[in-house]
Amino acid sequence: MNRVKTATDLELKDRLVAVNRVTKVTKGGRTFTFAAIVVVGDGNGIVGWGLGKAGEVTAAIAKGTEAAKKNLIKVPILKGTIPHEQYSKFGGARVYLQPASHGTGVKAGGAMRAVLESAGVTDILAKAKGSSNPHNLVKATILALSEMRDAHMVAQNRGVNLSVVFNG
Repeated sequence: MNRVKTATDLELKDRLVAVNRVTKVTKGGRTFTFAAIVVVGDGNGIVGWGLGKAGEVTAAIAKGTEAAKKNLIKVPILKGTIPHEQYSKFGGARVYLQPASHGTGVKAGGAMRAVLESAGVTDILAKAKGSSNPHNLVKATILALSEMRDAHMVAQNRGVNLSVVFNG
């Protein structure tokens, strides 16, 4: 897991993925609360997600943004795309990410697009299978991105030179 320690010096932009209105029925009537899932990122390889719940939408978004800033990961991005293909799942959502050549753009839907664009990925092919629940899609996409490793990370983990990783 490529966790980022502090978010104090980062220029993070937040992006709202979904807002869910929850109704609780009591003997006094209906109580509405809102749950907002928010993705934050610096557009340069750092991304995180958060869930905020409150009585008003704006308060839920603010809480989600604060939660997202505490839950950041570092994503290796090479020439605007990811280093290798990756499959991941969370709950009922299955996510497949594949690197793409320059000029392809972000071919991803809904919640996946928000996460990938916040991370700073400009060229990628992505497919969501199974559940279209935005909560699980965001978590599956973040999980897939956190499992990414570039050649430098592989060489460091193995304790060998970078040329050994490529040439054997």
